[in-house]
Amino acid sequence: MSYDYIIIGSGFGGSVSALRLSEKGYKVLVIEKGKWFSKDDFPKSNWRLRKWLWLPRLGFHGIMKISFLRHASILSGTGVGGGSLVYANTLPLPKKQFFKTGSWRSLADWKKELESFYKEGWRMLGAELNPKLETGDLALRELGEKLGRSEYFEPTTVAVNFGEPDKFVADPYFNGEGPEVSGCTFCGGCMTGCRHGAKNTLDRNYLWLAQKRGAEILAEYKVVDVVPDGKENGSEGYLITCRKSTGMVRRKKEFRTKGVIFAGGVLGTVSLMHALKKRSLPAISNKLGYDIRTNNESLIGVVSLDREKDFSKGVAIGSILHTDDNSHLEPVRYAEGSGFWRLAMLPFTMGKNIFVRLGKMVGVWFRHPWNTLKILFVGNWAKRTQILLFMQTLDSTLRLSVGRFGLKTSIDKGKNPTPFIPEAKEVADKFAKITNGRPHVLALEPLFGIPSTAHILGGAVMGESPAEGVIDKNNMVFGYSNMMVCDGSMISANPGVNPALSIVAITERAMNLIKEKS
Repeated sequence: MSYDYIIIGSGFGGSVSALRLSEKGYKVLVIEKGKWFSKDDFPKSNWRLRKWLWLPRLGFHGIMKISFLRHASILSGTGVGGGSLVYANTLPLPKKQFFKTGSWRSLADWKKELESFYKEGWRMLGAELNPKLETGDLALRELGEKLGRSEYFEPTTVAVNFGEPDKFVADPYFNGEGPEVSGCTFCGGCMTGCRHGAKNTLDRNYLWLAQKRGAEILAEYKVVDVVPDGKENGSEGYLITCRKSTGMVRRKKEFRTKGVIFAGGVLGTVSLMHALKKRSLPAISNKLGYDIRTNNESLIGVVSLDREKDFSKGVAIGSILHTDDNSHLEPVRYAEGSGFWRLAMLPFTMGKNIFVRLGKMVGVWFRHPWNTLKILFVGNWAKRTQILLFMQTLDSTLRLSVGRFGLKTSIDKGKNPTPFIPEAKEVADKFAKITNGRPHVLALEPLFGIPSTAHILGGAVMGESPAEGVIDKNNMVFGYSNMMVCDGSMISANPGVNPALSIVAITERAMNLIKEKS
């Protein structure tokens, strides 16, 4: 079967591409390795690992994928709708440094160029200001007061419907053309999948409308090969091969297409393009895999000793505090009963090596044995724990390549990513005093110094030429015809905030430049 465009991945870049190309009259196929999910398919808590985690070899076909690499543990999304199924709904504008740094800085006046497309992203995703501050948000506001930065605290703009809870009404966003929606219940379950129809995930806007305009979506298949069909530069099209990603039998499907868009997220796109560069697409730039960024972030779980506090209520991230010009702090929550992460947490300690950090941990246990036991066996972890997400716009980059045993990272430019950020420790300790809590982090951080990130970016960045990037300023892959990258791997600087809206805006611009089908 033949298509005008095949899109590999259904996240923020893939979904925008699917709708805009379909509107222009192109025949579009979206291939997604994850499953379709309705609101009733999502797990009730993150203890239901088969529905929450993506580990297909074990028969786990959920919405969350965790990848462990040398320099970072990476959280990403799977399923039709990609990261929108599992992200925390936040749609912030990046700070001004984002538009003036990185490999794309001289290619355009990006702030001016993207302004209208950011607004369109907000409209399409149903962005609203969070109307309800809960326990963790109020504690963050108090922290802002203690830091003398009250004016830098604000509710988040989120992709959530705040109508009447659990009451479905006709689509309010697209003149009734979209699906029915229900109001948010503030249950805190956004990141295990919204079971109430209030979260504006991509399958309920961009992909929904794309299908109405003829786009097809093939779920549970993973693309394994892209080969020029005719001329080596792909000007006559491509042959796409994909294999079943779930089940025991790995069935194969093949398609022809005039154009191809890589939109499988950083790990999906960069790893696939590395494999193709060795086989069928050798002209891909040697910059592939470079300029990999995180948001220099730290994830800290503050477990409260106060039994009366409930941190599980609200939207996943309901507020934000800008702690200085380069950093900000967000309170992140899971719904009551979603305490899986407790198995991976250790006290937050800092030190130059593992022995110093372990010594400090032992010191904590000896100085506060009773409180340590109470935290260890706390009854409802999600209810009593406020996760703090600390992010910075400061820049350093990794290189992502393929080794004998799969993806591997190495240092590209700047300092190593680190979980030991003094500013993060300082604000976490102050937040803990306000909430009568104790800071904990994922065990890989104090044991091995490996930070965690939900915002892996870059690897197929923009440049003026193949010597500087993988794609040009219009998202076209250097060396090939009608081939694009539209996902987090195209992000060419550190936004310092959740990148979803930026991926949408940059993709909207790229699609706007494509002419309608004649």
